[in-house]
Amino acid sequence: MRFDVITLFPAMFAAITDHGITSRAHELGLWSLKTWNPRDFTADAHRTVDDRPYGGGPGMVMMAEPLTLAVEAIRRDSGRDGGAVRVVALAPNGTPLTDARVRQWAQRQDGQQASLALVCGRYEGIDQRFLDTCVDEVVSVGDFVMSGGEISAMALIDAVVRQLPGALKEASAEEESFVTGLLDGPHYTRPESWRGQDVPAVLVSGHHADIAAWRRREALRATLGRPELLEQARAQGQLSARDEKDLREFAQQGAADGVRCMQ
Repeated sequence: MRFDVITLFPAMFAAITDHGITSRAHELGLWSLKTWNPRDFTADAHRTVDDRPYGGGPGMVMMAEPLTLAVEAIRRDSGRDGGAVRVVALAPNGTPLTDARVRQWAQRQDGQQASLALVCGRYEGIDQRFLDTCVDEVVSVGDFVMSGGEISAMALIDAVVRQLPGALKEASAEEESFVTGLLDGPHYTRPESWRGQDVPAVLVSGHHADIAAWRRREALRATLGRPELLEQARAQGQLSARDEKDLREFAQQGAADGVRCMQ
């Protein structure tokens, strides 16, 4: 899979090319990265990429022309037509990034891996005319503001690369949070007893059916605080009658605990 990133700080992306799972996948050739600095697409001596906002207000706004020229250069360099390179801008007012969207990007499209061009904003934002003209979608990694889109872009790349065939052991990818529509439950490792706390007995029982049932219940318990995920799982038919019974039990326990705390 190919990623092109438009950024004022290309050196930041060594964090994903040089370390961890993404680095190993990069070495295996599962994905590639090319960075493009919008300053290289300016014509003035100062290599200006931002200017004051019309209408007044604090901060500066990234200009449309350098970003547009960068997108055009990416399309020429990739050898693909305009529709084959999907342009995604990272901004807090975008559509929330989901596991489902990540998995869609990781899938092959028309016999070839997807090609994403990620636009990392800076300053107060990006000229809306560029977003309207060149960007296919705006994505947010959370309801908070950062100094720029670089960290968000790295998070997106990391999430997508993990889903590429060969990047992880298949069992690992299949058991992660969100795969079943639920969050992941707690995990334990050696030693069996640590500072007076023991690993749940079921996990050392060797009874695989009981372990699977325990993990399912704990996943339900972990997801109880995310009602939107539970509703989505219900809509997709991912919750059984037993799951619903367990959820009601957890909710009743939580209500009882709340009453005890108030007494």
